[in-house]
Amino acid sequence: MILMAMSVHAMSQSLPLIPLPKELQSQDGFFVFSSATAIRHDRQLAAESGLLAEKIRRLTGGEARVVAEEWRIHLPSEIVLDIDSTLPLKNGGYRMTVAEAGVKIIGKDAAGAFAGAQTLLQLLPASAPMSTKEIKVPALRISDEPEFAWRGMHLDCGRHFFPLEDLKKFIDQMAFHKLNVFHWHLTEDQGWRMEIKKYPKLTEVGAFRDSTPPYGNRNSDDGKRYGGFYTQEQVKELVAYASARHITIVPEIELPGHAAAAIAAYPQFGNTDIPNYNPKVMTRWGVHPYVFAPKEETFAFLEDVLTEVCELFPSKFIHIGGDEAPKSQWNQSKFAKEVMQREGLKNADELQSYFIRRIEKFLASKNRSLVGWDEIQEGGLPKSATMMVWRDLKWAQHALDLGNNVVMAPNAFAYLDHYQRSASEELSKGPEYEAIGGFLPVSKLYGYDPASVARNEKERKQILGVQAQLWTEYMKDWKKVEYMAFPRIAALAEIAWLPKEKKNYEDFRARLDGVMKFYDALGIHRAVPLDPPKKATKDGSLIETSLSIYNDHAIEFAFDGRSDTFFWAARELKKDDHITLRLKVPLTREATVKVETGGKASKNGDRLEQGELEYSLNGTTWIRVAPFSGGTAIGKIPAATKMLRVRVTAPQTFWLILHEISIE
Repeated sequence: MILMAMSVHAMSQSLPLIPLPKELQSQDGFFVFSSATAIRHDRQLAAESGLLAEKIRRLTGGEARVVAEEWRIHLPSEIVLDIDSTLPLKNGGYRMTVAEAGVKIIGKDAAGAFAGAQTLLQLLPASAPMSTKEIKVPALRISDEPEFAWRGMHLDCGRHFFPLEDLKKFIDQMAFHKLNVFHWHLTEDQGWRMEIKKYPKLTEVGAFRDSTPPYGNRNSDDGKRYGGFYTQEQVKELVAYASARHITIVPEIELPGHAAAAIAAYPQFGNTDIPNYNPKVMTRWGVHPYVFAPKEETFAFLEDVLTEVCELFPSKFIHIGGDEAPKSQWNQSKFAKEVMQREGLKNADELQSYFIRRIEKFLASKNRSLVGWDEIQEGGLPKSATMMVWRDLKWAQHALDLGNNVVMAPNAFAYLDHYQRSASEELSKGPEYEAIGGFLPVSKLYGYDPASVARNEKERKQILGVQAQLWTEYMKDWKKVEYMAFPRIAALAEIAWLPKEKKNYEDFRARLDGVMKFYDALGIHRAVPLDPPKKATKDGSLIETSLSIYNDHAIEFAFDGRSDTFFWAARELKKDDHITLRLKVPLTREATVKVETGGKASKNGDRLEQGELEYSLNGTTWIRVAPFSGGTAIGKIPAATKMLRVRVTAPQTFWLILHEISIE
C-alpha cells in the first residue's frame, strides 16, 4: 500500500493536472494518440465533443473526427464521451479510463463529461503537432468530483474595459481549470459597462470618464477620455460562449453605492436634496459618496435595469454589490431621513438593509437569488441572500449563524490585485507593475481552506464555494490582467476542486511547471511564481548560530542564494555571538566573501556594528578576513577554506539582520 501511494504521488507530480483528480491510479501501458483518433459521443454531448475536437486540433495539429455513438462504425482509435447519471459522484463529477484500447470519459452529467475532457487535454502536450509524431498518454484510471459547487473568478470591467475576445480567452482558461462561475463586475463609480435599452444614458454618459490615474501616481490624472461598454448582443454572445463551457456568468450591478456613473447619467435617482449635489463619472479610485436615493422612482429604475439583466443572464444568482456604501449622503438628505422615520429604521445601516430587501424581493419575483458582498448584513441580513465574504472572516460566521449561504472570497487570500512579490521588486520592472498593495504569492492562496470557518457539517454545506477577485484599478490592459491572474488561477482551481486532505503544495508546485507550459504556448503573459523559502542552504552546507531566531527568518536563509530572504536574530547581541558556516565542499580556489547586515525590515536597521568576518581551514584555528564597517565585511579567503564565521566583538542593543553570505 505504501509503494502504491508513493507511485501515485510520483505519477501525479509527472502529470500537469490542475486541479489534481480526487482519485488517480496508474495502469500499465499507453494510449497512442494519433491523427486517426476520433471522438465517439452520447447524443447529449455533441457540443462538448465538438469543443474537445476543436481543442485537440489547436493543441496537436491533428484532426479529431466526431461521431455519435449510435453510428455503429469501427474506429481504430477512439475517445468515448458518455453520461451516466447513476454514478455515485457529485454533479460535475466524472470517471475516466485511459487504456491501450482507447479513452473513455463518463460524466455524472454533461458538466462532468466536459470536466473529464479538460483532464484529457491537460494530459496532451502543450504544443506537439500530430503531423510529426504520435503522442503517448499514460494509462490510468480517474474518479473525480468537485469539492465545491461555486468555483469562481471575478473580473472588474468597471475600472477598466476589456474587449470581448479577451473575455472569451479568459473563459477558455477558466474552463481548462474546471472553474465554473465568472463573476462579471459591470458597473462602478468609474464606468457603467452594459447597455440597458430603457436607459441609454447609462452608456452614453456613464460608460465614459474624463481621466484616469496613470501608473505610479494614483492621485493624479492623465487627462484622457476613457470608456467603453458591451452591447446586449455582445452580452448574449459571451453568456452563450460561457454556457457551452459549463461556466455560469453572474452579473454584478452595484447598489446602493459605487453608483456614481449611473447617477451621473440619471441625477434624479441620487440624493438631490443634499448640499453641493454634483454627480459625475469618477476619475479617481477609492470609495466615493454618491449612492442611490431610497425613492420609489429609484427603485422603479433599478427594477427596470434588473429586468433587462435577468433577460440577458440565465444565472440563478444576480450580484448586487452592496459593499462600501457611504452613509454620508443619506445622513444629509431630508428625504432619506423621512424614509427612515416612515419605515421605523434606526439609522442609515438599517436603511441599507431596507434597500437590499427591496431588491431581494424583486429578484425573487424573477426567480433569482440575491448575492452581495458582506456589507449587505449591515442593519440585518436578508434571509435568502447569499453573502460573498471579502473582509474579516467573522462575517462568514455571522451569516452561517443566521443560516445564510456564503461564498468565500477573502481579500487576505483571494484578491489577485495584490502583489505576487515584494512591491519594490515588482516596481523595479516598471510603473506598469504597480498593484493596489498587499502580498499574495501562489503558496499563500494555495494554503487557504475555504471551509475553515465551518464548525460542523451543516455549516460546511452552507459554504457554496470560493472565488478569487481581479479588481482592475491597476490593470489597464489585458497583458496586466493575465500577469495578475496567472499562475495564481491554478492555485484557486485546486483549492476549489480538491478536498483539503488531498492538497500538497510541493506536489502542486511540481505539476504547475507543466501547466505553465500551456500558458506559454497560448502566449499568456504570466508571472513567475514566488516559491516560499525552504529552511535549507543552497548546496547542503551546514550553518548554525548562537542567536535565537525571529519569526520564520531561519538561519539557513543566510546562505540560500535568494535575494528575498534573510536571517533575523530575535535578541540583543552579546560578545562572541556567532554565525558559523561549514561548507559542504572546501573551496578549490581563492574566493571573495562578502557579508551584508541590516535592512529596512527593522526600524533600527539591525546591522552589525562591531564584528569580525573569519575563516578556518580546519575548524579549530580562525583567521581574520575583515572587520565589519557600516554593517558590511568583504575580503579574500584561500583555497581549502572549510568554514566561515561572523563573530560579534562587542555587545549591541539592536538585533541583527544578515542577508546573504556571498562567496565568489
